Amino acid sequence: MKPLLVVDAANVVGSVPDGWWRDRAGAAERLRDALRGRDEEVVLVVEGKARNVSSVPDVRVVAAPGDGDDAIVEVVRTEGAGRSVVVVTADRELRRRVTALGAEVAGPTSVPRR
Repeated sequence: MKPLLVVDAANVVGSVPDGWWRDRAGAAERLRDALRGRDEEVVLVVEGKARNVSSVPDVRVVAAPGDGDDAIVEVVRTEGAGRSVVVVTADRELRRRVTALGAEVAGPTSVPRR
């Protein structure tokens, strides 16, 4: 089974002040496209104004119905059993929640932005 990479889109996009706030959906789409072609199964969790970003080959997009952190925890809980899971975020509380489920964490700079 492929390792699972779960990316906190809002956290990664927000980690670089490049004007993302003017077009949150566009910033999430650029991140999604930069994540294509990886060896892991990639899940990009989006929320808020980026909620309409769609999946593409190699990257499944999950639109959080509410808080993105809760959606990320749910992906780890339901899809992470018996496999390697890495969650990309800088959010301390989210890091605590997913490591309690056995996931590893990586910071926003660990994934490409473009």
